[in-house]
Amino acid sequence: MAEPFKHNVLALPQASSGWLGGRSIFIALHLEQEAYMRFIRNLFSRSERVVESALVPGPRPVMVVGMHRSGTSFLTGSLQQAGLELGKFSAWNPHNLKGNRENLDIVAFNDGVLNARGFAWDNPPTSRILWTSEEYARARELIADFAGAPHWGFKDPRSLLLVDGWRELLPDLRFVGIFRHPSAVVQSLHARGGMPEEHALMLWAAYNERLLALYREQPFPLLCFDEDEVTLHDKLNQVLLELGLEPLEGERFFSAELKHHQQLAIPLPDALQAMYQQLRAYAR
Repeated sequence: MAEPFKHNVLALPQASSGWLGGRSIFIALHLEQEAYMRFIRNLFSRSERVVESALVPGPRPVMVVGMHRSGTSFLTGSLQQAGLELGKFSAWNPHNLKGNRENLDIVAFNDGVLNARGFAWDNPPTSRILWTSEEYARARELIADFAGAPHWGFKDPRSLLLVDGWRELLPDLRFVGIFRHPSAVVQSLHARGGMPEEHALMLWAAYNERLLALYREQPFPLLCFDEDEVTLHDKLNQVLLELGLEPLEGERFFSAELKHHQQLAIPLPDALQAMYQQLRAYAR
């Protein structure tokens, strides 16, 4: 662990190019007592989380990431068929007869973290959310439920909004992502709850902007739900092999019910069109 500040002065060595006249620069770091104590608390809090993260069940967990109504249920159900343990998950709901495969406890946790700050899945935060120590403790309890599972993971699109906390808790977390054309997502959200097109497009942009940012920082397998079924499953099986899971043969999780809203030839804002094309460029 890095040693705490011993002095209140930081020496910057002389640069060979004669930077600032070729002299050593001494910058006084006047740390107020409150700021210093905040540094100490943050240092020990972070160290504690790193140690505790080593105690979570292995091997490496998998998080399915993507926007609502974008194929995440198909992807997660397929991962489960291939051997991924999901814990206590939803196997049926009125808008997805095969179930959205979301871990109910993790959904409740994510909702709680968002709601405590005035946000929700359909009112996403505009900046990073910092978890409290109590929230980290609750998340560790949820993760402990997977102890002994050879392969485990979870899916909740809200997790993409809180990915920084999950990554800090699970430093070896792996991601698998999926996306869908904005027009198909707009149709699906409208059919499910009457969401206006403008709001649905805003949500598509908010979630997929985060998906792109995460991919650029840490590339991971990314699928496009707009692919035809045969192509989609071929690419899915490649991903399963990379994750150490069994490729799917015979009965598959996919069904036409999961994809009854198709891409429409409707005009999109240039920014969304560019974002979709960038996702396609990154996808398998």
